[in-house]
Amino acid sequence: MDKKLEWTDVHTHLNMLDIAAEVAVEEAELAGVTQMVTIGTEPEDWPKVIHFSNTFPQIKGALGMHPHCAKLYNDEVEKVLKESLDKAGIVACGEIGLDYYYEYSEKEKQKEVFYRQMMLAKEKKRPVEIHTRSAEKDTIKILKQFSGSVRGLLHCFSGTWSLAKEALDLGFNISFSGIITFKKADDLREVCQKIPLDRLHLETDAPYLAPAPHRGKQNKPAWVVHTAQVVANLHKVSLSELSERTQDNYTKLFAVP
Repeated sequence: MDKKLEWTDVHTHLNMLDIAAEVAVEEAELAGVTQMVTIGTEPEDWPKVIHFSNTFPQIKGALGMHPHCAKLYNDEVEKVLKESLDKAGIVACGEIGLDYYYEYSEKEKQKEVFYRQMMLAKEKKRPVEIHTRSAEKDTIKILKQFSGSVRGLLHCFSGTWSLAKEALDLGFNISFSGIITFKKADDLREVCQKIPLDRLHLETDAPYLAPAPHRGKQNKPAWVVHTAQVVANLHKVSLSELSERTQDNYTKLFAVP
């Protein structure tokens, strides 16, 4: 792997890693991962994300209420989130969305909270990082209400081409994780080949979903390079071109220098 190339991990959870953030950042830089977005999924996470995004120049933050935690969302929480999105280093609202696979929060509550956070992102002019699992129809239904007014990406994409195409048509980008390196992910690799390079992002979702050849270990931002290699192969482009494209996509979507 050419360490001169630069990569961005657009979705990681630094506060969930077993290793210290300082170590994760150092290892990432050695691998060429020069920027990352760390994600807050519930109020308890948000101060940590704000701290990281103000401590490390290469780290930006995203704050939101994960659909698993939607049952905790109320007016008071929304007030804190609204204020926190204005903090230095916070570039997005996320991760937000719908998850009917586990349904840790009731479906109607998830939809309400997803919609309210999309409204907040619209008001704050922040892109969104969206989680969707077993909820494609309702996800698209809500995204359609914000087409042209909220930008963002579907993170850790593992859905169908139909979902990806509808999201692309609505102006949203697609982000791939280590799942694309898994042996049984042929369908996902086919989807990836159809995603335009100017709408594509790379992520780890660390500490989850470590890519091959690190399956079974705790994931970390440095390993986004393995996902990059597979995506470059699928699109039949050099790592240099993929690096340039994905860095440009990150800069444009998150409005960072």
